[in-house]
Amino acid sequence: MIKPSSAAEIGSLVEALAAKDPVQREAAIARLAVIGRRAVDRLLAVHRGTADRDLRTAVLRALEPIGDPRALPLAQETLDHGGDAAVVAARILQTLLRSPDETAATSALDALVRAALNPAADRRVRVAAFEALQDMPDGVRARVGRALDADLGFPAASAPARAAGGAADAALWADALDGKLPDDPGPLRDAAASRAVSAPPGALRKLIEAVRGSEAQSPPARGPEWRALRGALHQALALRGSRVAAYDLRESLETAREPLPASFLASVHAIGDATFIDPLAAALSHASSDNVLWRHQLTATLRAVARRERLTRRHAVIKRAMAKWGETSLPI
Repeated sequence: MIKPSSAAEIGSLVEALAAKDPVQREAAIARLAVIGRRAVDRLLAVHRGTADRDLRTAVLRALEPIGDPRALPLAQETLDHGGDAAVVAARILQTLLRSPDETAATSALDALVRAALNPAADRRVRVAAFEALQDMPDGVRARVGRALDADLGFPAASAPARAAGGAADAALWADALDGKLPDDPGPLRDAAASRAVSAPPGALRKLIEAVRGSEAQSPPARGPEWRALRGALHQALALRGSRVAAYDLRESLETAREPLPASFLASVHAIGDATFIDPLAAALSHASSDNVLWRHQLTATLRAVARRERLTRRHAVIKRAMAKWGETSLPI
């Protein structure tokens, strides 16, 4: 039985799992892990009672280090459903592999092997399931690893591939190119930093479209993270001189009501042509007079494009933009 004082603390900590402040949320996860088994029933109840993906993932992270067999059904179900939460579920099952409850340990092993060998599962979930088997006998890992590498098309089971999360990044990136985006754009942006430069331009264009869709549907707090990822993908294309996603850059400028990440304007600097004059003028027209830096960046980009394309105030493109947005929006 949980003492009233402990129940109150657990209740307060569980509420903090939904906090917008990441420090508060991480502190609650750490404290719940210390409390351990006494918090499991409450955590499971919260997971059942919410549809909030971030809160569900936070609950799973709190359950991960506890290693309680009561979390087994939830971890199995979550692993089968895929996504970011499934990666955490794999780590819960890894903890349960060491459980003194033999039934729970055997069930956890079966679930992880099944996920690693499931060709229909996300690549990153399969890699996470394989990583969770790292403490298993070499024979088990070797058999699963050979099958996994053959299916994925890139080495995930070898020691070099697994070092520093290389296999996880490769799986995350391959899933993203297939249109299977994570809930959290942060790890994907990290993966893109080293992989976008060599991806086919057409694949990056499709990924930009998918990321824009997630950006539009995400909670307001996460929108800027998706936008930063989209800007990084644009910059990767621009560094190769590719204009395959230029339409998205133009639309982003036309609709911007707040500053965009620097990567957007860096991309326009690299590949912008006369078709960018009107979108840049639109962005300047919509920019707040208080945002001096953003207006300065837009002006510098506009002038750089006009200079490269040899567009003067007498050019038809400039005249049309001036008529539409006013002369102050084209400081050329």
